[in-house]
Amino acid sequence: MTLRYISTRGQIDPCSFSQAVLMGLATDGGLLLPEAIPQVTARQLRHWATLPFAELAAEVIRPFADETDLPNDDLRRLCQRSFASFSHPAVTPVVRVGGRAILELFHGPTLAFKDVALQWLGNLFEYILTRDGGFLTILGATSGDTGSAAIHGVRGRAGIQIFILHPHQRVSPIQERQMTTVLDSNVHNVAVRGSFDDGQRIVKALFNDLPFRDQYRLGAINSINWARILAQMVYYFSAWGQMTGGDPQRPLSFAVPTGNFGDIFAGYMAHRMGLPVERLILATNRNDILSRFFQTGRYGSDTAVATLSPSMDIQRASNFERYLYYLLDQDGAEVARHMAELERSGEMRLPEAKRVEAARLFTARAVSDAETLEQIRRFHQETGYLLDPHTAVGMCAATEFPDALSLATAHPAKFGEAVRQAIGQEPELPASLAGLLEKPSRCAVLEADPEVIKAHIITTLAAA
Repeated sequence: MTLRYISTRGQIDPCSFSQAVLMGLATDGGLLLPEAIPQVTARQLRHWATLPFAELAAEVIRPFADETDLPNDDLRRLCQRSFASFSHPAVTPVVRVGGRAILELFHGPTLAFKDVALQWLGNLFEYILTRDGGFLTILGATSGDTGSAAIHGVRGRAGIQIFILHPHQRVSPIQERQMTTVLDSNVHNVAVRGSFDDGQRIVKALFNDLPFRDQYRLGAINSINWARILAQMVYYFSAWGQMTGGDPQRPLSFAVPTGNFGDIFAGYMAHRMGLPVERLILATNRNDILSRFFQTGRYGSDTAVATLSPSMDIQRASNFERYLYYLLDQDGAEVARHMAELERSGEMRLPEAKRVEAARLFTARAVSDAETLEQIRRFHQETGYLLDPHTAVGMCAATEFPDALSLATAHPAKFGEAVRQAIGQEPELPASLAGLLEKPSRCAVLEADPEVIKAHIITTLAAA
């Protein structure tokens, strides 16, 4: 049976895997999901625990992409190519430090967890375009790490132009330079005068401008693109295998720092496939829209504030709509109604029974900057291991769950100021970041207005 993709809002015809990848955001404004979730058996789990990461990725992805659309040999080659650039042979290794288990997700080209999904997505885009012809204009917003990972995933690739919006002067200096020093002719950086939420709002507005979207063939690299979630599911299976040896009777809890709900939603989908998950510990910073929802049942956006963990400075989490679809019993009309209410009033409320249902798997906590610095300082003092501020948020939120696996989402060198505040000195820069701040850069600074960004895209593409 061919697995097709549908929208969380239920108003599109089912489409293929490749169509879902290129569509990014559904044309009815919803997000794409598979019609059914493939199930993994205990026997498969035991086998998957023995596989190298690239082979495991092919196994996890296989049931979500019909073989006539993505043949087995092509899928395996794509996975091998996508993870060959990682500096650690395990790609996403689990390390044990001071009695805590840490999943290191920062061994890719830009030293952030986004590399896992965006190296795969860049190769997948190129594969589909080479096979089917045509071009793609990638448009994305970033709170810091997505942008550089996406740019490094598609720089120089034929048939692809990429426009990345980041909040002006609200990402770390290293994050900014990782994006703006990439001078390939197909890479276009835009700093918007506003927050990440403003950039994400602009991206959604332009994707919902269907004539513009069709004319310029917009594609998505944010975690609204299903292929990103799919790739991130792989390291949950990999980490579980490393921690348990493949014993299906041993569930694992994961502590996940999250802003846009994509990383933790990947864990949720792995759980729905059959991965033994005990708890998903959702960690936010002061921008606590997600933790507030799981504690109160109210999902309401406020103004994003700047923190020491800038990649999580988000107050409207795109991927939450995917989770809402499952929480509302896969009722697209109900999802559409709640999302319309969110747009109209700035908040939505779910019945207490639904909040209780969500709490069976999710534990949520917001962590302050002071707690973040103390977590970095104390853990470094006790173990010599240096956490980046996002990882520290996740570990701090999991204080009551010492056996949980903490996702280390970025290398601490990307957030030197936070580390300096915590331990009194800057982290040592890895070779890949040395000299980055002195390199020439290119970036347009524009108002956070969809029409301004649209005009910039049109003018830039005309000159390309």
